[in-house]
Amino acid sequence: MEQDDLEKYGLDMHCTMILEEYRANYESFVKIKEIILDCIRQALKQNGMFVTAVEGRVKEEKSLAGKLELKGHKYRTLSDITDIVGTRVITFYTDDVDKIAAIAENNFDIDWENSVDKRKMHTLDSFGYMSLHYICRVPKKLYHDPAHPEINEFRWELQLRTTLQHMWANMNHDCGYKGDVEIPVEHLRNMNRLAGVLELADDEFSRIRIAVNEYRRQVQALVASGNFDEVSLDVDTFRSYLNLKPFDKLNNHIAAINQAEIHQDTLMPYLRMFKYLGFKTLGDIEKLQKESSDDAYQLAKLEIGGTDLDIISSTVSVQDLCIVHILKNGGGEDGLASFFDELNGPSSYNRTRAQRLVEKTARMPFMKKQ
Repeated sequence: MEQDDLEKYGLDMHCTMILEEYRANYESFVKIKEIILDCIRQALKQNGMFVTAVEGRVKEEKSLAGKLELKGHKYRTLSDITDIVGTRVITFYTDDVDKIAAIAENNFDIDWENSVDKRKMHTLDSFGYMSLHYICRVPKKLYHDPAHPEINEFRWELQLRTTLQHMWANMNHDCGYKGDVEIPVEHLRNMNRLAGVLELADDEFSRIRIAVNEYRRQVQALVASGNFDEVSLDVDTFRSYLNLKPFDKLNNHIAAINQAEIHQDTLMPYLRMFKYLGFKTLGDIEKLQKESSDDAYQLAKLEIGGTDLDIISSTVSVQDLCIVHILKNGGGEDGLASFFDELNGPSSYNRTRAQRLVEKTARMPFMKKQ
């Protein structure tokens, strides 16, 4: 665009020169944005962190012209404007803001004098403005092109905030609540009440996550120590238990019947089955293994011995333990049919299979004790 086009903004000569400099460096600003977003996304992936969004934009010319019209006297050159490139990371939890701040500090050059932690504001209406704002530069260790030194010289803005803070800021902006507009007291009061609720929710979500993570650590420690009777049966505890490979010994014993290969399948569906059978703790599963592993092995031997089956599923031991448990406790054909319906979905085959198993196991030692 030519000089005549610049004049449409009605800026003085100084601000027009800044706008011309902006145009000349626009592609560099785009490159800076790409470098930042790529670096942040890679760092989040490497650290196993999940966020709501990673956003970036280059300020539009019209927006910059409006800024210069209002505040152009504050800027000597384009380099004094720190928000031409703006980036934002929106997190789920308040404590993740500090974790991502550490990532930013490790990867970018921070202009500490001009950065601000708005989370330390304690005014009544501060919630929506509680972002952590860093003013940064791209360090040469991250990216350097001798032909474009300006990429390492221009400063840019990084905002870190939670999803609820971001939502509040957008709603507040959408409602037109500006500092230079006098808003009726009752509306301000209601907005501040809502801000308080959201701030409490933000803090509570983080507190709950910390508590859940601590519970998981305690569970893992209990499982690792073998105190199974103290560990309630749930998704986290069962997964930690499976990491100990508690059924491998029985699976290997069963596989040896036919020198079969073991195909690894997930055992997580059996959490539901153990609960269906009334098990409450990991200790109940350990007790089942201690009391019924030999019987489960004999059942497997009855089922596959004499066949040419050379591949078995890793679920065979768990399923046979459950079958033995049902039969030992008098569940009979109905109990087995219900178990198979629950495990595989209702089917007439489940009843047939249950009937066959009852007939085949009738003379097994553990059934003679009934």
